[in-house]
Amino acid sequence: MDKTTLKRPEVLAPAGTLEKLKTAIHYGADAVYIGGDAYGLRSRAGNFSFEEMAEGVAFAKEYDAKVYVAANMVTHEGDEVGAGEFFRTLRDIGINAVIVSDPALIEICATEAPGLPIHLSTQASATNYETLEFWKNEGLERVVLAREVSMAEVAAIRENTDIEIEAFIHGAMCISYSGRCTLSNHMSKRDANRGGCSQSCRWKYDLFDMPYAGEHRSLLTNGEIEDEPFSMSAVDMSMIEHIPDLIKNGVDSFKIEGRMKSIHYVSTVANVYKKAVDTYMEDPENYVCKQEWVDELWKVAQRELATGFYYQTPTEEEQLFGERRKIPVYKFIGEVMSYDEETGLATIRQRNHFKIGDEIEFYGPGFNHFYQSVEEMWNEEGEAIDRAPNPMMLLTMPVEQPVKTGDMIRKKK
Repeated sequence: MDKTTLKRPEVLAPAGTLEKLKTAIHYGADAVYIGGDAYGLRSRAGNFSFEEMAEGVAFAKEYDAKVYVAANMVTHEGDEVGAGEFFRTLRDIGINAVIVSDPALIEICATEAPGLPIHLSTQASATNYETLEFWKNEGLERVVLAREVSMAEVAAIRENTDIEIEAFIHGAMCISYSGRCTLSNHMSKRDANRGGCSQSCRWKYDLFDMPYAGEHRSLLTNGEIEDEPFSMSAVDMSMIEHIPDLIKNGVDSFKIEGRMKSIHYVSTVANVYKKAVDTYMEDPENYVCKQEWVDELWKVAQRELATGFYYQTPTEEEQLFGERRKIPVYKFIGEVMSYDEETGLATIRQRNHFKIGDEIEFYGPGFNHFYQSVEEMWNEEGEAIDRAPNPMMLLTMPVEQPVKTGDMIRKKK
């Protein structure tokens, strides 16, 4: 295959805060998506003020990266008030596009903030090329496909429309149809489609047999459900082993879910997918998914992994039953704040407890890694210490290889 015929996909990472935005871009994301103070679906994700957006856009431009804002809530009466001014402000700040699902907000954005590109959110459940063509004719530049679309359907969609396609490639799956769920509304009075989802589907439930009205008996065995026969909690998606299929079938943007995840998660996952895309584009014919990439993804906290709806309708194996079959064994312990080449000393900001004698791993952008033991450490006063117990404390330690500001550190639990 001639690699010149392939379009390089964008690696699109989540950014719940300004720190996560900078981390994602530093670790290879071509674009990030964030939320504002209104109209989004992650009210607890540390959403951005306009001032923070402006700083994020300025940072992204330094790396030739893009910033998108999710404004994908389902609009109820009164929610649309002020939307025109909101979108105009995003446009003037320099936001590259907004991600919207509600037709009212799409119309407001198009008419009151001309020049601001609009992407259709996955909340709109686009699953066929006719739908994509409709939104193209309405002036949208990109459609984020519903998570329920198969790889065969992705191929058919690309064959019949040239609008940009964005597809989820890693992260949480929803047990409902692309987020169209009201379970949270009923269970916790938090509107899932207006930014307040409490993820009621992932709660632990007991199962009861009720053969007669007013009577019930628990199916618990010694206080626990034997072989837990029912769960609504879907496993996470990972398409790291299927990069060629996604690229060959014309996916323009690889979307990573997780605006509420940590900088450890964002840096690791963006780093892995960027490396995989780079490797494929350099030599498609000889591309092989490396096991080290798969292993790297398992160093961050997540549920079990599957391929969602891309190759089959998920079965009971794609639900969480009882104990996890595979558990991440690493924890994030710090980040490099500075490095002195002459002394070989690095200044570290602690994120989790570690001590002398621990085997730790440094990693940075470009999939650079090395391991070493902690032999010496000094606190901010220059006093020798044998452990770093205080959250966010600064310390100095010798490193065996050069490191850079922004490199991360983790260790096995």
